[in-house]
Amino acid sequence: MIWLNKVKHLRDLTGLSFNEIKKALQESDGDINKATVLLKEKGAMVANKKSTRQVKEGIVEAYIHSNRKLGCILELLCETDFVARNEEFRSLAHELAMHIAAMKPTNNEELLLQPYIKDPSITVKDLITQAVAKLGENIQIGKFEILEV
Repeated sequence: MIWLNKVKHLRDLTGLSFNEIKKALQESDGDINKATVLLKEKGAMVANKKSTRQVKEGIVEAYIHSNRKLGCILELLCETDFVARNEEFRSLAHELAMHIAAMKPTNNEELLLQPYIKDPSITVKDLITQAVAKLGENIQIGKFEILEV
């Protein structure tokens, strides 16, 4: 795979900046698998650093299943209203609400440890960590409620 294709592939996979991907590819001597691991490790470090920041903003997202008998309402928190209005943040909230409706966790801790329904190779916590790395802010799940008839 040529260098430009590697960058594009990693950008599609992670959503991270060109510079971060370029650094990871340089550090891994162009090995896309090693670069992916480096980017995941970097994302985890960024998320860990930001985890102590206060989350004062966020959104409420609702998901209603097509049979109209199951739904979830979720509070997803972030640091600023700028990120709360970001389309990627809003998409994350929707994906999390859909996951919660399908997997029915009983609390936040259980939710974070569950394999993500659309990609079982990562956990919900990993999904949030990826978003923190992309958006540059602490993101936390607030409250959620599952409603079922």
